[in-house]
Amino acid sequence: MTSASPFLAVEETNFHSKGGDAWDFAETCLQRTAGALHEARAASPSEVSQAISIAREFHVQGRPSDLIEVLARVQGHGEEHLSAAILELGNKVAATLAPYSPMVPFAGKLIAPSAFYDSFDQIHRLARTLLSPVIYAEDTDSIGTASANPVACAILADEIRAVVLKRFGIRPFVTTARLDYESWAFLARKHFEL
Repeated sequence: MTSASPFLAVEETNFHSKGGDAWDFAETCLQRTAGALHEARAASPSEVSQAISIAREFHVQGRPSDLIEVLARVQGHGEEHLSAAILELGNKVAATLAPYSPMVPFAGKLIAPSAFYDSFDQIHRLARTLLSPVIYAEDTDSIGTASANPVACAILADEIRAVVLKRFGIRPFVTTARLDYESWAFLARKHFEL
């Protein structure tokens, strides 16, 4: 991303090779999402700054949070309108990214890839931190991740590729998709016990 966003302090970072922890990824996700929101003109700078502060407070407490959801709440959307607001913000963020992450309405019905999570505990921890569940895993050949925030699933997809390549010497086919708020919240509870 080459935006002149005032929120984008870290451009591209490969934490896998540098030994970063899951909260480093969460910070990168916050910054990249803020940059995409700025580029899409989806919120005012003060709304984004306030949402970043709130999300960071959650992270300091060890609680995963996503900037898109926090921003929707900062913008004053109540529970009855939260789903539509998150979908709209996600659409705007997705429009700034390549490749574009499509919506997958049936992802909430997919079976959690427990064997994959057991084999890749660090990916499970990162997925939980980014709130981006792995929605399918066909061994280590084909893996998919999804989130309400397309930046989060893109970051997780890159890390999955790096970890699988390092462990097995193969480059898996990794897809990213977006989820509606209800499916996303359901999968976060199911996969991460949140």
